[in-house]
Amino acid sequence: MLRQKLLVTGLVLLAGTTACAQGRSAKADTAAASAPQPGAHVQTKTLKNGLKVIVWSDPDNPSVALYNWFRVGSRNERPGITGLSHFFEHMMFNGAKKYGPGEFDRVMEAHGGRNNAYTSEDVTVYQDWFPRSAMELIFELEADRLGHLAIDPKVVESERGVVYSERRSGVDNDNNGLLMEQVQATAFVAHPYQFPVIGWPSDIESWKLEDLERYFRTYYAPNNATLLVVGAVKPEEVFSLAEKYLEPIAAQPAPEPVRTQEPPQQGERRVVVRKLAQAPLLHMAFHGLKASDADAPALDLLVRILTEGDSSRLHRRLVEDTQVAISVAGYRGAGFDPSLTWVLVNLPPGGDLGKAESLLDEELAKVVSGGVSDAELRKAKNIVVADFWRHLETNSGRAQALGTYEVFHGDWRKLFDAPAKYEAVTGEQVRKVAAKVFARNNRTVGVLVPEAGDEAKKEAAR
Repeated sequence: MLRQKLLVTGLVLLAGTTACAQGRSAKADTAAASAPQPGAHVQTKTLKNGLKVIVWSDPDNPSVALYNWFRVGSRNERPGITGLSHFFEHMMFNGAKKYGPGEFDRVMEAHGGRNNAYTSEDVTVYQDWFPRSAMELIFELEADRLGHLAIDPKVVESERGVVYSERRSGVDNDNNGLLMEQVQATAFVAHPYQFPVIGWPSDIESWKLEDLERYFRTYYAPNNATLLVVGAVKPEEVFSLAEKYLEPIAAQPAPEPVRTQEPPQQGERRVVVRKLAQAPLLHMAFHGLKASDADAPALDLLVRILTEGDSSRLHRRLVEDTQVAISVAGYRGAGFDPSLTWVLVNLPPGGDLGKAESLLDEELAKVVSGGVSDAELRKAKNIVVADFWRHLETNSGRAQALGTYEVFHGDWRKLFDAPAKYEAVTGEQVRKVAAKVFARNNRTVGVLVPEAGDEAKKEAAR
């Protein structure tokens, strides 16, 4: 329905001044006036225990997506318990009062459903996809694990090993993951964004049962969550199930807010990692913006202009023209607090780190001094707006988008203002945000320098 509304608006803008065109314009105006407005199918209700339930009803899609957003991530951790948010992402699938270990997945899959979850610096999100016929069962499953999660010592030890194995494969034995972790820990000196989501090794090894129980009780309370249900559902039906299964779960005192603010960086920081590797890596991380910052759309467009696709500035300069790199990627963090904006450069074996950094500096300086072209800005806007509407064609996309705007921007309704905000960004705004973010004093540079293995070193010494 949203995409159809956009197309109707386009017809109105293209109408001419002939009698026939005026007639079509009048019909289009009438259609636009009668078409459901963005968000018209969204209804919300807050339960007595503080859980906010948001429902987007779409009778044309016979499936359902349920996303439960908890406002807890590595941002809420401290030395000694880093990694607990991610750990509970695992524990939530390992048994509760009614449905024991392995039953959550088995029962859901037996009724045609599937699930997943993810943890970030700011949130942990649990995702269920299922046919409409299984909806009451899904609510029962979710209520069981939220109200009666089993923190069994044997399961804890088993999952501790799983998490540690995940850390070894995704960080310790992954050069990009290792370098990113070191850069992020160096970029933040005060704010808990310095902690890796996976956790530090010594903390993973030493979590105590009382740490887990306290953490779960504090952050997995219904008043610290937002539930999204999207698809072939009726809002009153969802609200009734939420009241039956989730409202009896008691609210908890609100978690302590994160008060620490990262102080302004006073000079460039550098990280050098030397390890066995085939090729060097170059990472630059700049202190950026929080998700709700008014300049966030301009920064998003800037990162896309620099790094998205083969026609992006950095790909053309570093990969195609000079061939100093084999790939360039960009990422803009968007959390509750100002996070990092990244540029990640993969070099070929034997690549020149100094030359790659020099060329990257040149391109960033060009954006700061001269901005971006109208064509570059138009292309980035087209991509963003097209992605926006494409994303909202699926239940999963809608649940993710609504949750993002409700949790990070404070109101799901702001989702439908996003295309207009991107369209309103000017080239001068992009240049100004480039000057603000890409200052040398605002960055942490990380390089991974390959070292030969022991056998290679012995061979070279002969």
